[in-house]
Amino acid sequence: MRVRAGGGVGAGVGVQGRGRRVGGRVAVAGLAVALMLGGVACGGDDDSDDGANAGPTATLAPVSAVDHANGVQAGPVDVEVDPSAEGVDVTFRTITIQPGAGTGEHCHYGNLVAVVAEGELTHYADIYPEGVHVYKTGDSIIEGSGYIHQGKNEGDENVVLWVTYITPEGQPLAETELTNCDAG
Repeated sequence: MRVRAGGGVGAGVGVQGRGRRVGGRVAVAGLAVALMLGGVACGGDDDSDDGANAGPTATLAPVSAVDHANGVQAGPVDVEVDPSAEGVDVTFRTITIQPGAGTGEHCHYGNLVAVVAEGELTHYADIYPEGVHVYKTGDSIIEGSGYIHQGKNEGDENVVLWVTYITPEGQPLAETELTNCDAG
């Protein structure tokens, strides 16, 4: 199954996991909604369209959606979940990292797809040639399973991340016992 994220601008996401079979790949129920809508509008009562609002966009209809953040990947992204898993959990959350704070070293059992909604995240991992990459507002982040990494806010404003986790059912969103990580 190919899912377009970010209103047709983002990368296609191939999904493997437990669910309905589509063309030899497996669709995770709810992933398309979590990635494409980003959440259901709780407000959105400002129906003015003077172009001055550079913030989240909302539609006014019986069903409404707010685009909280949008990031683009240069190419397709494969999101894979352990094929031996009984099921797949999809979790959408907002993470705020205060200046000087960080996530600590950890890994994931599944994958996550994120967008930096505010600030700059300094991401430390061996997957980068220099061992570090800085993600800025509007950048998207894809984290695979197993590798050890950490995110830090080395700036002077909050970092806000919009994150969708796709993990084997029952597994934690982050693993801090590094011996349980593939690269541990």
